[in-house]
Formats: sequence, C-alpha cells, structure tokens
Amino acid sequence: MKISEVSISHVRIPLKRVIKHASHARSDTDNILVRCTLEDGTTGFGEGLPRDYVTGETIDSSMEILRNSQIPSQLEHCSDFFQAVQMAERLHLPTAPEDDRKCSANAARCALEIAVLDAYGKKFKEPLSSVTKLLAGDLFNPLNSVRYSGAITSASGLKMKVASLLYSLYGFKQMKVKVGIAGYDDVKRILQIRKWLGKKIDIRVDANEAWSIDEAAQRIQELEPAGITCMEQPVPHEQVYQLKKVRTQVRTPIMLDESLCSMIDAERAVEHEACDYFNIRLSKCGGFIPSLRLAQYARRHGIKYQLGCQVGETAILSSAGRHFACSVCDIRYLEGSYDKHLVKERLSKKDITFGWGGVAPAITGHGLGIMMDEKALARVSIRQEILRG
Repeated sequence: MKISEVSISHVRIPLKRVIKHASHARSDTDNILVRCTLEDGTTGFGEGLPRDYVTGETIDSSMEILRNSQIPSQLEHCSDFFQAVQMAERLHLPTAPEDDRKCSANAARCALEIAVLDAYGKKFKEPLSSVTKLLAGDLFNPLNSVRYSGAITSASGLKMKVASLLYSLYGFKQMKVKVGIAGYDDVKRILQIRKWLGKKIDIRVDANEAWSIDEAAQRIQELEPAGITCMEQPVPHEQVYQLKKVRTQVRTPIMLDESLCSMIDAERAVEHEACDYFNIRLSKCGGFIPSLRLAQYARRHGIKYQLGCQVGETAILSSAGRHFACSVCDIRYLEGSYDKHLVKERLSKKDITFGWGGVAPAITGHGLGIMMDEKALARVSIRQEILRG
C-alpha cells in the first residue's frame, strides 16, 4: 500500500487566553497540518508548530520546506506497519544552510511523519505507540494511564492564587511555573505559590532563556528555598554550554529545552556537561521517532527527560504525545493534553483532555486513535496545498 496524496495546510488556532513567558506571548498559534491519503482512501493527519525563537522555523518556511522536499519520491510501498515505520524514520527534509544544529525543518518533519504513521497505523490496525515497541524496545513500557503536570504562566496576584488553589484542589501532583518574566518578583512569586500549593506538590520552574550565564546561579539559588525540583532553560542557547559551572553552584537539576532540538544538540549538551535533563517535545524535535532516539541517547548518557508540549497543540499532537507517554519508560515530568483548557478548536471529535489530577488514559485506537472534525478544520484553515511528484 502506498500514499497517493499528501496535502499541507496552514491553520490558525485561537487560544482561550493569552499565554506569556519570558520569550514570547501569544493569543493564537499558526500550525502546519499534513494529511496523507493511502491508495485505498485511508487518511492520516500530522501536526507541527513552527517557532522561530526555538528552531528558527515559521509557518511560511515550513510550507516551503514541505513543498520543495520531493516528498512523493520518498514515499514507498509498504506491506506492513514495520515497513511504514522504517520509511517514516528515513523521511528527510533539508535544513537551512546556516543551521548547524539541523533543526530548522523539525516542525514540518513532525507533521509529515505523524501523518504517515497515522495513515499506516489505521491501515494495518496498529496504534502509534507500537512504534516504540518496534524501534525502541529498551524504552518500551506500556501504561494504561499517565498523569500530566499543571502550569502557571504569567498569572499574578489574585489570579495566581486562584490558579494555585484550583490546581491543588483538582489533585495535581506536579506544577511548572514560568519565571524570568519582566516586572515579576520571581522569589516572592514562587514562595507564594509554594504556600498555596502546599509541600507535597512537585514544583519546577522554566525561565525560557531569561537570564545571562553570569546571573543564572544566583537566580536559581534564590528560588531553591521554595523546594523546586528542576530549572528549565535558564540562559539563552548561545550561553548554554557554559552551564557546567552553574551546575556546580546550585542544588537544582538543570533542564535544556530551547537548546535541545536535535541529536546534534544532545551530543553537544553531553560533551559540555550542560544539563541533567532533556525536555523532549515532538514538534521541536522533529517527530515521534526522533524523540524516541533522543530519549534513548539520554538514557545511555545518564540524562533524565521529560515529555513537553508546545502552546497551541491540537488533539493531533496531544494524541501523539499520549502514545509516547504511555509507551516510553522513565518520563520524569509530563506536559500536554491541555486541549479544552487552552485551544478554541481541538480539531478532533472526541475530547482527549486530561481529567482529575492530570490523569489521562492510554489511547487504544489505531494510528493516533482520534477522528478528525472536518468542519472545525475548515474553520481554522488559512491555505492548503497538494504536493505532487
């Protein structure tokens, strides 16, 4: 069975509230969607979220990369799901000449790869989580359910108090809090959140590159009395390989996010002893399979990892993330599946948002295991192109 048609769409998803952190603020998100159609009419969908401040991608560059990558010539005949998975791993989109990190096509590749895996998963009656079993048996650990973290971004004052108390009452066990936002007193804010959440909830913080390498250690030390368990991306990417010294001055483990987008990034991080954790996110890391390879690399080198998400993911990436989370072992923190709490159009007929305490069941259907809402897709589509060989 072969893919007979590939279409790419630019969709704009409105958010239910403005999401702000030290690097960016947004009220909507421009995503890239890929639809793959097999010869028998079976369709699969994939999604990527281009972020110019993370991987250098924009919606226009993603569309252009997909348009000019000779994708039909890379799509082979597949007689079973394993062949389709092998083909999906070989998918290659060229990166920009100046991109020595090889991540400037990651969102586009993620959308294409997941669409391919979704289509063939439906055809051969295999869930996306089977990819982990087939390619990364050392990671494979099937779970019936997982528990997601909560997140507090730019809320302050009464809104911050209400959010903290609601998360606590709703039974969450982990919380990520954004720090480094201009005009905010991080120490006072984190101590207040700790007071409202109580001692039992795990709190980690994310600075989104807000601090310089010269101030990072002091900033982290000031937050440590609140009992934080991890510090995510404290400095800009250009300074990240100087974090080895900072790690000797603080008790809190350091996680890379904006600086962990490719295997090249992972190798450099290990070489420079820059971190304790990788934040693996499907879109910024190039798809489901590259994310598996990053998790394998992390385990081999004593690095821990979380599965993150990007603001504005619809049910397509939420579902892909769920399959990853329910099949990969040792994920320390888990983010995602915020659908009904964040996006106005989830694009699937079924709501797969996490439930009480962040708990969400494994998705058992074939491929992604979701059914697309074509009317919702039409409402958010800005433009569409069909790729031909």
